[in-house]
Amino acid sequence: MLQVNGLYGGYPGFTVLNDVSFSVESGELFGILGPNGSGKTTLLKMISGLLSPDQGEIFINAKPLQNYSAKELAKITAVLPQVSSEVFAYTVRETVSLGRYAHQRGWLSRNDEVDEKIIDEAMALTGVGVFQDKLLHELSGGERQRVFLAQALAQQPKILLLDEPTNHLDLSFQKDLLDLLKKWTRDQGLTVVSIFHDLNLASLYCDKLLLLDKGRIRSIGEVEEVLKKERIQEVYETSIDFHPHPKMPKPQMALIPEDGEMDDFYIDQSLLKINEDYAELISPTPLKVMASSLHGAGIGWHTKFIKYFSKEPPVLDKAVLMPAKGRELIKYGTYQHIFVMVSSGEEQGHINLCLFVNGIITDEAFLKGIIAASEERALAAEEGVGGAIVVAASQKGMRIDDDVLVADIRRGVRETASKLK
Repeated sequence: MLQVNGLYGGYPGFTVLNDVSFSVESGELFGILGPNGSGKTTLLKMISGLLSPDQGEIFINAKPLQNYSAKELAKITAVLPQVSSEVFAYTVRETVSLGRYAHQRGWLSRNDEVDEKIIDEAMALTGVGVFQDKLLHELSGGERQRVFLAQALAQQPKILLLDEPTNHLDLSFQKDLLDLLKKWTRDQGLTVVSIFHDLNLASLYCDKLLLLDKGRIRSIGEVEEVLKKERIQEVYETSIDFHPHPKMPKPQMALIPEDGEMDDFYIDQSLLKINEDYAELISPTPLKVMASSLHGAGIGWHTKFIKYFSKEPPVLDKAVLMPAKGRELIKYGTYQHIFVMVSSGEEQGHINLCLFVNGIITDEAFLKGIIAASEERALAAEEGVGGAIVVAASQKGMRIDDDVLVADIRRGVRETASKLK
C-alpha cells in the first residue's frame, strides 16, 4: 500500500531525514515514534505530499506520489494534523462535509444523499453529531480533534495519516478513537500511519513501529522488537522500567522519576513493634511487595506489615495482614541485605515468613525469593507446612544480584526458623 525508499530532506538549509525506508501493508496500523526533533512530523508531511523530499521516492499503490493530482491523492489519503488554535468560522457539520470534496465533480457540486449518509456516519462514529451545529471555535481542543477526525473519515481514504491523534483527548476518547481505528484496519482494510508520543498506546494498538532518532531509523519492526528497554532509554535519554500489560502480551513502560525521599533508611528490628495484640513493622516509605496473605496479597506497595493475634484483624490501607490463631512465637534477624521475621503458633507446621530486602531487586528475584523461602520453610517443618510468605523490598540503594538474594534468604529462613524449636 505504502512504500518509502531512501528519503532525505527537510527544510531550506536544514536536513531532517536521512535515508529513511519502510513499507506499510494494507490493513496495518503503523506507528512512528521518536523524541522531539527526530523527524516524525517531517516524514508525515512528505508522505502526505505537503513537503517534497530532496532525495528518495514514495509510492502509494505502486504509483509514485508525485504522479497523483491533489484531488486524486485526497481520494486515497486523509490527514489528521495536530490541533491548531486557529479555527475557521465553520460549523461542525460544514467542517466534516469538507471531507467529501475530493469525491465531487465540478466546481458547484453539492453533497447528495450518499455524501450526507457518509457524513452522518463519520460524525456518529466520532461522537460529534450532538454538536454538529456549533462553530468550531466554540469547542474544546479535544472536541475539535474529533471533528477533524470525522472530516478525515468522511473522505473514505485508503490511507489515514495521523499526527498525535490522541493529543487533547480525554482518556476514554483516546481508547475509543484507537479502538475504532484498529477495528477499521481489521474489518475494512484501512491503512493507518500515525505519530505517537505515548509509547504505551503505540505498544497496545500498533502492528508495527518505526523508531526515529535524529532523522535516522533506529529500529523498525514488530512492537516487541522495537520497544527494548536499553534502546528506548538511549533514544529518549531518560530512565524507564518495562513491565508486561496485565491483560495483553504487550510491553508497557513506566517513567522513573528522581526520588529524593529517604534513600538512606534501613529495615531492621528497630522498625519492629511486638505486644500482646500484634507484631507490627511500619516502613517510613512504601515497599514493593509480593505476598500471600489475608490482606495485601499479590503485588503492590505497602508500608504496614502486621501479624494480628486477634481473630478479626482490621483491614488497613497499604497494609499486609497475616492472621494468627492465638499468640505466636516470633523470631527475627538480619542477614546481610535482608531482615527476616518468622512466626509460628499453636497450629502444627504453620510458619509465616516476612522477608524485608534493603535494596533493589527484579520481579524475577521476588519469585525466586518466595520459592527459596518456601523450600527452606518446608525443610524446617516436621510435618506439612503452610502460612503466609511476604517478600518486601525498599527498591532503593544498591541493586542486589538474584543469586546473592536467594542465598541470603535461604540462610536467613533456615537460621531464624531454627530458633522456633
